[in-house]
Amino acid sequence: MLNTTFTICNTFFCAHIHQAYHQCGVDQMQGQVTTPFLQSSRRVFLTGAITVVAAGIALNATPVQADETVMTPPEAHKAAVAGDIILVDVRTPQEWAESGLGEGAIGLDYTAKGFVDSLVKLRNAYPDKPIGLICRTGHRSTYVFDALNKQGFPGLVNVPEGMAGGPNGKGWIPRGLPTYPGTKEEIEKRLNDVMNPA
Repeated sequence: MLNTTFTICNTFFCAHIHQAYHQCGVDQMQGQVTTPFLQSSRRVFLTGAITVVAAGIALNATPVQADETVMTPPEAHKAAVAGDIILVDVRTPQEWAESGLGEGAIGLDYTAKGFVDSLVKLRNAYPDKPIGLICRTGHRSTYVFDALNKQGFPGLVNVPEGMAGGPNGKGWIPRGLPTYPGTKEEIEKRLNDVMNPA
């Protein structure tokens, strides 16, 4: 039996991770939403303050990431088109409609109720294939990547430059990589092809 403890600031995401792990046979998982400034304990307050300071320092530093868990948009595009990874665009349907999705990617809205369940289904369907995560500027994909990595979710790859680029690099669209229309029909067709392999 696996006993996992996790701390995540987003209660919505926390609840979905807990539910998905339970469905996968994880019997004991303790969720904790961090609100250190609302707690009465001085120890909790100090720990929270130290965490905030450390996080502030980390935000100003260049993160060190293992090469095998990070891809540039050209690497992700090449791997997705070749079928070497499953590339998941975690943005919202409105964003997909505005800019399209990267060729080879599927759309899974990270705010949707079944998001984590869908990732678990992908992992079960493709146990040996990495799952790449991309968003607009790399913030959401990094959040999802970090949260799931801390839970031991295997085989994740982050594309931190995102579709539009930002502090992590130029991005998919500015690099001129191909996209496909972010229509509901096109997204559902591609998602169905990947989620329900023949």
